[in-house]
Amino acid sequence: MTADTTIILGIESSCDDTSIAVLKGNKILANVVASQLIHANYGGVVPEIASRNHQEMIWNTLQQALSIAKIEIDQLDGIAVTKGPGLLGSLLVGVSFAKGLSLVTNKPLLGVHHMKAHILAHFISDANKCPPSFPFLCLTVSGGHTQIVLVKSALEMEIIGKTIDDAAGEAFDKAAKMLGLPYPGGPSIDKHGQLGDETKYTFSKPKIQNLDFSFSGVKTSIKYQLEKWKNEDADFVENNLPDLCASIQKTIVDILIEKCISATKQTGIKQFALAGGVSANSRLRNDFTNTLEALQVKTYIPKFEYCTDNGAMIAMAGKFLYDHNIFENQELCAQARLNI
Repeated sequence: MTADTTIILGIESSCDDTSIAVLKGNKILANVVASQLIHANYGGVVPEIASRNHQEMIWNTLQQALSIAKIEIDQLDGIAVTKGPGLLGSLLVGVSFAKGLSLVTNKPLLGVHHMKAHILAHFISDANKCPPSFPFLCLTVSGGHTQIVLVKSALEMEIIGKTIDDAAGEAFDKAAKMLGLPYPGGPSIDKHGQLGDETKYTFSKPKIQNLDFSFSGVKTSIKYQLEKWKNEDADFVENNLPDLCASIQKTIVDILIEKCISATKQTGIKQFALAGGVSANSRLRNDFTNTLEALQVKTYIPKFEYCTDNGAMIAMAGKFLYDHNIFENQELCAQARLNI
């Protein structure tokens, strides 16, 4: 059997990270991520600034990726790009750039679904020691999405649980803002929470019978509890920050894990993957593995570099499309909202 030498370029620009990767077969040759740190000044991503910075960064990011991979642009077999979901202005930059590259190089254009790409990142050769086999379940958690997906194949996926209001990543960010922590809030809560007592404080959790999630009530509970405590002691947050972070993190992670347990019991599937930016959270990674493995469920968690938005996952998803001859033309459009 000959080695797979297909070379795919992956372009990611759905939010505030400009990333371009080069994939050969299932192996990443380069994965360059240019992050926009300026958004920390505003406590969240500013769409207009994000799209402008993508325009400024994308050409240099491409040159860096090709240089690291030691690949000439005419050696590419296909050009994959995130078509959605995401911030429309940011997506337009990546899609327009990919369409231009496809046109001038005469290479096939591959339109990738951002959330599917997070799931398919597990098939990058160094993402896991061994990727999951189909079918498997995947918990995808990010700032904009919280879903349990039944992954029937690389091209066929079904959402069996989703958030009915806010995403887990948003809950982390909003809670961090209430605590006076910098954006992005999830990593800040994780960092401080590792030093705290997770049983010190409790916050209300939603009671939803199916596999759907809800984090709106959690945010409200945190808000009102903090207001009450700060009225009693102006320095309450400062004096109890690690315990607050640990307790908030436990509340959010417990909600996610409880639904994962229900999903594997309902479906009988004994493989469960974790994907999306929030999958970098240390508490979630530990609880996900320990809890599900105790139920004889095999778990899969990608390397940190493939958890947050990156071009590598876009290239990997594009490779599956390429192998099935699913190509786009110059009519490809960016889509802010896009269902799996």
